[in-house]
Order: sequence, then C-alpha cells, then structure tokens
Amino acid sequence: MTRRRWIADESDGKTATLKGDQALHLAKVLRAEPGQIFDVVANGFLHRAEVVSVSEHEVVFTLHEELETDAALPVHLLMAVFKFDHMEWGIEKATELGVARITPVIARRTEKHLSQAAAKRVERWRRIVREAAQQSRRSDMPTVDDPMVLKAALEGVSAEEKLLLAETEQENSLRTALTAGAQSVSLAIGPEGGWTPEEMKLFEASGWKSVTLGPRILRAETAAIAGLAVCAAML
Repeated sequence: MTRRRWIADESDGKTATLKGDQALHLAKVLRAEPGQIFDVVANGFLHRAEVVSVSEHEVVFTLHEELETDAALPVHLLMAVFKFDHMEWGIEKATELGVARITPVIARRTEKHLSQAAAKRVERWRRIVREAAQQSRRSDMPTVDDPMVLKAALEGVSAEEKLLLAETEQENSLRTALTAGAQSVSLAIGPEGGWTPEEMKLFEASGWKSVTLGPRILRAETAAIAGLAVCAAML
C-alpha cells in the first residue's frame, strides 16, 4: 500500500512538524496516532517518518531513512495572469506535471481588476501548489513568485532554452525546439488576447524563440498543460 506523503512546515533535520490544515486533517480525518509511518518531505528531502505526537494544531514526526525521489521537471513557467478560477486549475495541473517554478506575469492585456487583485492571490496559489505536490507525490514544491510585470519576469529567467508559445507562429513546434537537448527550459504562456507587439519585442530582445503547439487556438490553462506535457516527454 502506498503511504500518504506530506510536506513539512518545519524541520530541524531529525524531526519534522506539520501545522495548520495539514495537522488538522491528520488528527481529525485520518486519526493519526503515535507510531504510524508516513512519507514526509523535509528540507527538500523525502523521508520515512514516524508520528511522535498528534494534536489538531501540530503533528510531530521523527525522520528516518531518506528515500529515493524523482527530480522536478526543469521548466520555469511564465504564466500571464488570467481568470483566477482557470489560472488556479492550470497551476494545480502544472504542479502535478512537475514544473519547477511558476512566475505570474501582469501582461498589458491582463484585465485591470485581475492585475489589481493578483498580489492578494499569491498565498492561495502557493497553498494550491502544496496540496497538488502532496497529491501527486512530489518530493518538492514549485516556487511561485509574486506577480510581476513582463520586463522584470524576463530578467529573472536563467534557463538555457527560452520558448514563447505564440499564436502567430505556424512552423516551429515546441517538440522540435526541444530536440536540441537543453537541460532547462522557460516556457511563456500569454493572456487572453495574446501578447501585445511591444511585449513580443521584449521577448525577442531577451532571446526567446516563438513556438507552436499546433493549429488550434488553446485556452491559456490548456496551453500550459499541453506545453508541460510535451516538455515532460522530451526532457
């Protein structure tokens, strides 16, 4: 039977502690007891862990041997901010697919009320990432940056291969662009309505290549999932 996996809120290397909703779920729903064994990610490493104490506020584990894990997909996703319910679904699925980092971008065509509210949604996005990482049995969590304008986001990109999903591109496919053997990739997904010509020039000046996922026009969250699935297959 596959053990439940948790991501520790605190750890000193020998013990790990879960707090808040995680502790409440373990105590009230799973009725965890001292001596039970779970998988716990602490300080970026996966351990077999034994419950030491349980309350609705915190659950403490003793960390035992380190377990083998799969590395995150070496992909940094730049995702223009769009309708929050769709974006949250995209963030959840990107986490399940193994993305390493997500940067929400305030694009020129991001709706004004979404731009203004984005900063207040970051903690919710990070909770979604934590829950999705646990559900998909990841041994790490993607970094979710604070929302930023495109120029600042591009300055923070260090990947070898920088690929822009663009509706205007018809020939250069994402799959073809990834056959060169890059070890790390940044993938940019635009807002509803696409990037403006000024933004496209910023991408070009920063060394990004335009690529396509095919002839169909995809919603932003669908493009993110399809793009990451291709990256996972090729990398």
